[in-house]
Amino acid sequence: MQDKQWQHWHDTRQKVIQTISQNMHLFGITPSVGRLYGIMYFEDRPMTLDEMCDALGMSKTSMSTGVRALIEIHMVHKIWQKGVRKDLYQVEEDWYKTFVGLFTTKWRKALESNEQQVQQAYQALSDLYKQTVDEQLKDKIEKDLDKLQHAIEYYDWLKRLVESFESGQIFEWVPKTEGKSAQAER
Repeated sequence: MQDKQWQHWHDTRQKVIQTISQNMHLFGITPSVGRLYGIMYFEDRPMTLDEMCDALGMSKTSMSTGVRALIEIHMVHKIWQKGVRKDLYQVEEDWYKTFVGLFTTKWRKALESNEQQVQQAYQALSDLYKQTVDEQLKDKIEKDLDKLQHAIEYYDWLKRLVESFESGQIFEWVPKTEGKSAQAER
């Protein structure tokens, strides 16, 4: 009976890890790195690369690459422990903080690239508009400039949204619900 309970616990944990790994692609993270995060999340202590390799059956190079990717998006951090010579890594257990780090890192990269391209296109079309005497072309340029102005306004809004996550202001509008639902069910 007790063995079945332990197996049930293990299977349930594995289902959550599998779900995490499958859904990480939404954030541009491979399933194997998602699995690594899931395993580290349920670990009650920091892990070395060797321990991660054993847990996932993957190479040290793969683990190092995966950990680096998770550090970059603030889902894992390197820690120091007295008496331990190997590097130790621990997940950020605050999923709100993890989401904010992940969301802002990914969106800021896309935002800066897109915004720069739209600004350059707006300037190029504005210059072209001033130079051309072709009324049909001017009409097309005006329509494109209106669309690009809309895009510029959208990117400004998106920038402010990202800043609201970075500053924590988003939690004033959409408060965290830490510890309420799971504890209520027990």
